[in-house]
Amino acid sequence: LKQQCLKAGTLFKDEEFPACPSALGYRDLGPYSFKTQGIIWKRPMELCANPQFIIGGATRTDVCQGELGDCWLLAAIASLTLNPEVLYRVVPEAQSFQKDYAGIFHFQFWQYGEWVDVVVDDRLPTKNGRLVFVHSEEGNEFWSALLEKAYAKLNGSYEALTGGSTIEGFEDFTGGISESYELRRAPTNLYQIIQKALRAGSLLGCSIDITTAAETEAVTSLKLVKGHAYSVTGAEEVYYRGRPEKLVRLRNPWGEVEWTGAWSDNAPEWNYVDPKQKQALDKQADDGEFWMAFSDFQRQFTRLEICNLTPDTLASNEVNKWDLTLFNGQWRRGSTAGGCQNYQATYWTNPQFKIRLDEPDDDHEGSLNEPCCTILVGLMQKNRRRQKKMGEALLSIGYSLYQLENNTDIHMNRAFFARNRPAARSDPYVNLREVSSRMKLPRGEYLIVPSTFEPYKNGEFCLRVFAEKQAKTQ
Repeated sequence: LKQQCLKAGTLFKDEEFPACPSALGYRDLGPYSFKTQGIIWKRPMELCANPQFIIGGATRTDVCQGELGDCWLLAAIASLTLNPEVLYRVVPEAQSFQKDYAGIFHFQFWQYGEWVDVVVDDRLPTKNGRLVFVHSEEGNEFWSALLEKAYAKLNGSYEALTGGSTIEGFEDFTGGISESYELRRAPTNLYQIIQKALRAGSLLGCSIDITTAAETEAVTSLKLVKGHAYSVTGAEEVYYRGRPEKLVRLRNPWGEVEWTGAWSDNAPEWNYVDPKQKQALDKQADDGEFWMAFSDFQRQFTRLEICNLTPDTLASNEVNKWDLTLFNGQWRRGSTAGGCQNYQATYWTNPQFKIRLDEPDDDHEGSLNEPCCTILVGLMQKNRRRQKKMGEALLSIGYSLYQLENNTDIHMNRAFFARNRPAARSDPYVNLREVSSRMKLPRGEYLIVPSTFEPYKNGEFCLRVFAEKQAKTQ
């Protein structure tokens, strides 16, 4: 496409996502909404003298929210800038407004098991000569605005991006699988999970829930910000007064405003630590990054989100990535949309998938004669954001795993489910794009049954199983 434009000396116009009202939205940003009055689509060339794609590296200050409720997406883009390798897979670098410029740019997103290349022209919605949606603090830098446009094209319109969770953005930028932990009810081995995730190059974010909208970005007395996404960047144990103390390192994406409690920069606790360790860890710069005790972290923060990278996200081989198995399927009214276990007459008609776990984890928690395998199972419903304008909402979804004993049947029947209880399940059915959970299971063969809560609901899904070691499938 680019070569055609350069040859003809024209600037690219994307017919698939035209610069017109339908690209903006269908209701709040529809053609007759006051919010869309006076919007003019302009190319960066018409907005400033010297437009650039990226200035001085892609950084979090390049991501400032516009008049769209997509902060979930922007928090994910800001986290992405902390991991350049992942970032430049999504935002290919060699693009410019000078060399070979033809008004065309491209980006890559992960969609349900494959990487998709999305092409856009550079006409952007403006009002009074300023960008309406995402913009960079640098007035002449445009990678973030064009990335948002490409993601809007993928989902049908800008308005389709309103409302979501950071996890959704994490996953579409990495193809990873996310898990969310409420810190009040976290598993006992959470610290070990964090250390493993950091070693594997996963993206980790955490936040403090707000109870009212007025609390958004309110700063607590110990200088933590509520309703704001932090990155978790380290986890180390130090010897403090002769006994081990677990620490975590966090980063405020603002690049300033740091925790002032125990183990913060220059805190007295550091004087009782081996000077070598202190020198390696306590950096004492006001850069938004700080250490805190793991116990304080669990008390002060509400939730932790981990996006585990899959083997195909990054090419580097040093880190321990998960092994991935992917199944695609659909629930069809009248044949495979069986609903949950409450509907015994139809539950057995849901799609069924078999996996075999043979190899235990390296540091499994089971006994020698009963070693355990860790798996992460994620069930994701497809293309629902695209269907928002048709009034389609997210379905309530979930899955159960059943252990199989020497069973050769291709599809389990109603009697099997009447006799057997699930060995593990996602908890409870919920209308999120993806439900996922981490499970420790004894070696053996298992059946996974994904379903909607109510029967007779049409939908498409992809089911992913990540294992620390290879899983065999059918």
